[in-house]
Formats: sequence, C-alpha cells, structure tokens
Amino acid sequence: MTSQGQQQSTIHLVAPELSAAIETFPNMDFENGLEEIRAGFMSRDLPPMPEGLEQARFEDRTIPGPAGAPDVRVLIYSPPGVAAGKRPAILHIHGGGYVIGKADIGDIPNRMFALALGCVVVSVDYRKAPETTWPGPIEDCYAALTWMVDNADTLGIDPARIAVAGESAGGGHAAALAIYARNMARKNGSGPSICFQLLDSPMLDDRTGTTSDPHPHTGEFVWTPARNRFGWKAMLGMEPGGPDVPEEMVPARVKDYSDLPPAFVHVGALDLFLEEDMEYVRRLTRAGIPAELHVIPGAYHGFNIAGPTPQVMTVGGLRMAALARAFGVDIAGR
Repeated sequence: MTSQGQQQSTIHLVAPELSAAIETFPNMDFENGLEEIRAGFMSRDLPPMPEGLEQARFEDRTIPGPAGAPDVRVLIYSPPGVAAGKRPAILHIHGGGYVIGKADIGDIPNRMFALALGCVVVSVDYRKAPETTWPGPIEDCYAALTWMVDNADTLGIDPARIAVAGESAGGGHAAALAIYARNMARKNGSGPSICFQLLDSPMLDDRTGTTSDPHPHTGEFVWTPARNRFGWKAMLGMEPGGPDVPEEMVPARVKDYSDLPPAFVHVGALDLFLEEDMEYVRRLTRAGIPAELHVIPGAYHGFNIAGPTPQVMTVGGLRMAALARAFGVDIAGR
C-alpha cells in the first residue's frame, strides 16, 4: 500500500464499478502548496447539471458572521412555487479536508435535496484552515444555523426541522456543530437545535493516521494518512493525535454524546475514516441516540465521483430516505 509503508496495495479490493474513477481525482499533494491545489480543485470539470435541477431557486448572499469575524457567504436552494406550510431545511457543510473547497461544489446534490424533499438548503462557505483555525470554522457554521432560525419566517422554514449535512471534513464539521449547538443550548438555556445529522464519510478523529493503530486495508486512495495529518494540523493549529489536543476540538474525543440528534452515516470499506465512523455510530447508540450506519464494500473516500454506479445510486437513495423520515416527508407522493 503506497500510503502505509510496505503493505500490499488494496487495489484488488476496490469494486470494479468504482476503480476507473480513482484516476480522476485532482492532485492533493499538499507539499506543493495549498493555493495551487485550491485553484485546481475548484477549476476541475464538474458533471453537467441533470435536466430539471435548474428549477430549484438559487440565491448567493452573505449573512452576519460570528462576533468580530467577517460576514459568511451562504448559498440558498429552495423549491419553486409557494409552500403550503413551513418547509424543513438542511444546513449543508462542504468537504475538503478542512483546507480546500467551497460551498459551490455541492450545487447538484443540494438542488436535488431541495426539489425531492421540498426543503430549503443553506450551504455555508465557512473559513478554511490554516488561515482560520478552530473554533473559527465551527463558529461560521453556527452563525449560519442561528441565522436560519432567526430568519425562519422569511425563509419559510420550520426551525424544529433543520438537519445538518456534510461530506468528509464537512461531515466532521456537521458532527462538531451538533455537539457545539447542544453545548450552547445547555449553556444558555436555549438555542437553535438540529433534528438530524446526515454524514457522508465524516472526518471525526485527529488520531486516525497519527497515533491510532492503522487499519491494514484503508487509506490508500484519495485521502491518505499523510493528507489527514495535514488537514487536522491545519485546522487544530497544533500537531494532531497527541494527548494535548482538547476534546472540544475533535468530535471523536468528546466524552458526552447524550442529547445529540439522530444520525445517518455512510462510509466506504476502504475509506481511511472507516473505523472512526463506525465508532461514532457505536458511541451514539450507547448514548441512546438513534444512528444508522452503512459500510459500502469496495468503496474508497469520495467514491461518489464515480457517477451513477450501483454503489452511488444505492447510497443516494438511502440518504434521501433517511432525510425524508427525519423530516416526516413522503417522497413517494411528491
């Protein structure tokens, strides 16, 4: 395995339908500098928008940021027409290892969610590391959550039905936001709440690839232990994996999982985050929190880039169904 010393490659474990897409991922060798990678990541060709998704209404705007911090850019997606009542909503947090990416990369799935579920999606362009370290990115996301609740009437959303969703680092931020919002509500006696966590291969534990025992069959493709160490170090502002990392910075280190929202988690069997994601679900269930886990055989980190393969289509259906249940929406009748 190229990323874990002398171990044998795991290419033979990759599902045949997903193997070709590995070569299409952009370069993420952070030693060459972040600016080049950021530019390449955002300039790569994205799949064309499927027919009909242009019906989703779209707004690009800025909202007030955390106290003393810059305003926050958000992208807002909503169904066309007038709703019969308050709509459910999703606060989406994009991925990118805490250091790259923009809210724009979620355009197609966010349009799909808005139209299929009849919900409003707010995708937040949080500040990236290493320019902004913890807690700046989470405070940006919390500012977006607070703004959604404070402007629920204008947005036409039900503040009791706001889910948080994210992929990779965005999934890590989403889980961290659920913990942060719970803690703020406990501290203040009230505050915005999250009804559900939709987590795609979330980045939850700084010890993965640093001090934890490495899994022999994960982390060769796309997101490697070295890239994971870089992302966590950038976001934490300190070396990851050690005993000096405060627990509030890392979802997997937080000891109390009580009173968190129900969760849906999916992850590939070859993904570096496999075991930390399994552990997150295990600990949620131990805390009495409903949690659903799907491990996709033969799948690596970011495998959804492979297009309409059986694995991608299956996961897409499971995610949509999980949100529909959380929102109390009948997608079969839409």
